[in-house]
Amino acid sequence: MSKLQQSFLIHYITKSTTAHNIDNISRTKAYQTYYEKHPEIVWTLIATVVSRNAGYNMTDLTLPTYKKMLGREEREYLFQTYERANWTIFSDAYPQLLVYELSKEFQTPLFPLLVHFQVSRFMIKEWHYFWKTNDKERLMLALIINEQNVIEHPLITKSKYEKEVFHRLPYRIINVLWMNAVLIPAMHQSSYGVFIHHFTSLNRRIKTGRRIATMLSDPKIYKNTVDFIRTIKPTGSRFEYERFRKRKFTSEISQPYRQLYPIVQHQDTIRKDWSKRKGVHKKWLTPLTVSQYSPIENQFNFKRKLLYLYGKLHI
Repeated sequence: MSKLQQSFLIHYITKSTTAHNIDNISRTKAYQTYYEKHPEIVWTLIATVVSRNAGYNMTDLTLPTYKKMLGREEREYLFQTYERANWTIFSDAYPQLLVYELSKEFQTPLFPLLVHFQVSRFMIKEWHYFWKTNDKERLMLALIINEQNVIEHPLITKSKYEKEVFHRLPYRIINVLWMNAVLIPAMHQSSYGVFIHHFTSLNRRIKTGRRIATMLSDPKIYKNTVDFIRTIKPTGSRFEYERFRKRKFTSEISQPYRQLYPIVQHQDTIRKDWSKRKGVHKKWLTPLTVSQYSPIENQFNFKRKLLYLYGKLHI
């Protein structure tokens, strides 16, 4: 490949990533569109589900209960935490996805281009391995591992978010109640998902990604999920799936994301290669095993009631 061709591809990838990394809605749509085109990249289905949930969590912050529990500054910090984390992951992941797409188009691996997008050495090796073996599960696990490590240093530890969000009492209360959850939405079926406890733990975040992947590998859950995301446009509001529930929390449903939040301008920073600072635990890349799991919808709704009651007392 000539330098001119390489320069053109780098420019294309940069522009396309920026264009789709505007806000939560644009990111969710980009992941979903990519999965429809390249279903072998299973991680993009997981990313679609997680991105929708990030929108729900951000719009929840505008609800009366959260306004009673959290001050304006605290809610702003929480919003910025969700937004920055998801923006950072997209900034790192989407160039990888585009390079793979271009590699398919040109029928040759173009993964050396990833150096220009600060992608970890670990992930570049994994893309080469996938190209040779077509090991979909390993690539999915590698992407989960990589993206959680990408946000670990700048957002979870050694950052303003650690002090202003994760160590504050309101966040600890939400954490104790296990209110943070990733729901795998469905229209007329009970929702599965994973409760997130101790978000600041890298191992737990990776385990959460693996558990979501395990659930989505179940044919019934997979079908319900894909039917949902193909039918219901992402808005960032829990009303997306709440409309199909017999028991609705109408007073605790936010407006759509774009009616609540403006576009956030981010300043990108040079990301250091996390894989050079520390290794990859073998357990992270251990093949997934299917375990027993049940819908969490009733549990989640019960916790919402607890949070609502706490908000009523917190006057």
